Amino acid sequence: MPTKLLRLYVPLAMMCLPLAAQWLDYPTPGLPRTADGKPDLTAPAPKQANGKPDLTGVWMRRDDRHWADLAAGVEHVPFLPWAEEAFRKADRSPDEWHDGLTCLPRGFPRQAMAGNHPFRIVHAPEMTLMLMEEFTNFRQVFTDGRPLPVNREPTRFGYSIGRWDGNTFIVDTVGISENVVLDNVDHPHTDALHLIERYRRPDLGHLELDLTIDDPKAYSAPWTTRMEFDLFPDAELIEYACENESSARHMPAR
Repeated sequence: MPTKLLRLYVPLAMMCLPLAAQWLDYPTPGLPRTADGKPDLTAPAPKQANGKPDLTGVWMRRDDRHWADLAAGVEHVPFLPWAEEAFRKADRSPDEWHDGLTCLPRGFPRQAMAGNHPFRIVHAPEMTLMLMEEFTNFRQVFTDGRPLPVNREPTRFGYSIGRWDGNTFIVDTVGISENVVLDNVDHPHTDALHLIERYRRPDLGHLELDLTIDDPKAYSAPWTTRMEFDLFPDAELIEYACENESSARHMPAR
């Protein structure tokens, strides 16, 4: 692992820890099971009442690559010159990652999709919720037909609307604060950032996400990364506590 990434993992992991498990190994109702009682993760994906795939479940990313680097597996990232220079110069030490050390939410996509903890998807009639174990945060993806807001205050998770295209759930997100870091190797972004998520559930136990980064102020063209998630069956999200005071003593004087 590159030194730049290795220095980030251990200190941040030690700062904030989840509490003890709750409802450990309680069987998730309604899951198809094999003869030995284990969830049949290759069973067909469930459907909603409207016939669309049901993305409901607790999910965990399959590997660590995208937590560190959104461009993992991407052949070419089309940086604009200033963005490429900023990316190549970025080499912050762990004590400069104040969003983790001071318990500030890491935002989207770094926390929501590429975080180090599971998240839950819940469909509701006019929105889809994404509940994150880390920092006990949430996202609201509105599916009631509203447009993206034009006048908006930047936020850590942005403003999201969703729609279905066949069996693919598409989410558009704008308004992500420039204070949010997209990943741990500092891929830059600006206030023009538009993220497009395309979710597919090929079977019961697997979720695929194609995430497109579209920021014409930082990149000459949109670029897309693929993330994969596994169902986390017979388990629930647990309460997550983060103490500013405990983290603060690890930060240098300024």
